[in-house]
Amino acid sequence: MKERIEYLCFLLLHRLARVLSFNSATRVGAVLGSAVFRLTRIRRGVTMDNLRHAFPDRPERELLRIARGAYRSYGIAITQMLWTGTASAEELKTKVHIGDTDIVRRALGQGKGLLLMSGHFGCWEMLVSSVRLLLGVPFVVLVQTQRNRRINAMIDRLRSRFDNQTVAMGPSVRQVVRALQEGKTVVLLGDQSGPRESVFIEFFGRPAATHRGPAAFSLGNGTPIVMIFLVRREDGTYDALFEEVDRSGLTGPSEENIVELTRRHTVLLEKYVRLYPDHWLWMHKRWKHTAYFEQQVAGEGAEQQVGRG
Repeated sequence: MKERIEYLCFLLLHRLARVLSFNSATRVGAVLGSAVFRLTRIRRGVTMDNLRHAFPDRPERELLRIARGAYRSYGIAITQMLWTGTASAEELKTKVHIGDTDIVRRALGQGKGLLLMSGHFGCWEMLVSSVRLLLGVPFVVLVQTQRNRRINAMIDRLRSRFDNQTVAMGPSVRQVVRALQEGKTVVLLGDQSGPRESVFIEFFGRPAATHRGPAAFSLGNGTPIVMIFLVRREDGTYDALFEEVDRSGLTGPSEENIVELTRRHTVLLEKYVRLYPDHWLWMHKRWKHTAYFEQQVAGEGAEQQVGRG
């Protein structure tokens, strides 16, 4: 029953987004996100706890402002994602502004495929529509399967437009490796909490369980990693900012190299979240395994077991 209600609410929002203009969908998302922050306690405690740890020197009033902005940003991301489902290719191309794409072109020119990484930042779903169309390269999108099967199927259809292929996280290693060996572009978000067995990397001053997959894929195949961040303009459209992850001095997928490369792409993520803190999904339980890690490594040698920023 809970899944059915969730699906019906999502379907209603989807149908509303279909009849709205992009600007209207953006405004509706902003209102919904702000309303959830003001009127409910959904993930409010997690959000504020994360912000207090990340910015210990900032006053509570400023942290509340960032939190309110993050909820607003998430509301916009949801309604804009649903709006993309019926938008034309030409419409979608106008919603992201891409300047110099030399970083991406050079990376693709190496013939080793490309890992295009981002986080839950801005409207990450614009990656698989607008950015895909502007670059002229179909994507293999590594996705987290949603708990609600009906919602998952709907989102999957949106992501699969324009010849994109979605691959579920988990039993996907062979598909990702094959795609990179074929020179394809694999898109993934690298900021979700990994399991306890993950690499622990310092992120905003605390060790966070971080998936080792991106670094392992890159080092195993010689694939470059380019980070992309979509920064929202006042009109709801986005500037796409690219930055390549430095892989110098790292040869082969040794454990030490995987930890170091994971640290390097995490440093870039933190850089942009610090620049645009209201763009990131602070309500995510990013540090849920931190206490476990600290218990495991308590005592001598703890400092050597976490990738430092």
